[in-house]
Amino acid sequence: MEKILTKATILIIPGLRDHVAEHWQTLLESRLAKVRSVPPAEIDKLNCARRVARIQTELEKIEGPIILVAHSAGVLMTLHWAMQHQHNIQGALLVAPPDLSQNWPVNYPSPDVLKTEGWSPLPNQKLPFSSIVVASTNDHLATFEAVQHMAKTWGSQLVNAGAVGHLNPAAGFGPWPQAEQLILQLDA
Repeated sequence: MEKILTKATILIIPGLRDHVAEHWQTLLESRLAKVRSVPPAEIDKLNCARRVARIQTELEKIEGPIILVAHSAGVLMTLHWAMQHQHNIQGALLVAPPDLSQNWPVNYPSPDVLKTEGWSPLPNQKLPFSSIVVASTNDHLATFEAVQHMAKTWGSQLVNAGAVGHLNPAAGFGPWPQAEQLILQLDA
């Protein structure tokens, strides 16, 4: 299989479930020539500060321009990271950010737990780099309108992916070729 060549190194930032073999991020990682991934959390898996520190640790290992590719809670980690650190970030692909003000299904952390673990309040300002936010019209973790508001606040381009759930294996993603196109757009 031919690898996708980018000028920037891609840093994959998974969500709370970390690396899932059939997830589009994991599959994408295998297709990229210049890529790193934030490793799975070993302890304090819900602690936002620890997850943000893991992003910084990986970024310090990369020379040259970087594109961040975050999914779900990985988007929230990216936001917290961006407001605390400076780095050579060329752009970010932020996919299916969850809405911290929404009650999530029972198999997800509650808003109170997330607040205790440092996830909220979410930084509410423009990102210091180019970004594309991808939203679904039927995501169970955020309404399209909520994500539209996030994208506007962050100064991001918004891409409406349609009714695609949470863009994860449970919603049928697996391979997601549009991610490659959006990364190449940020890499231009």
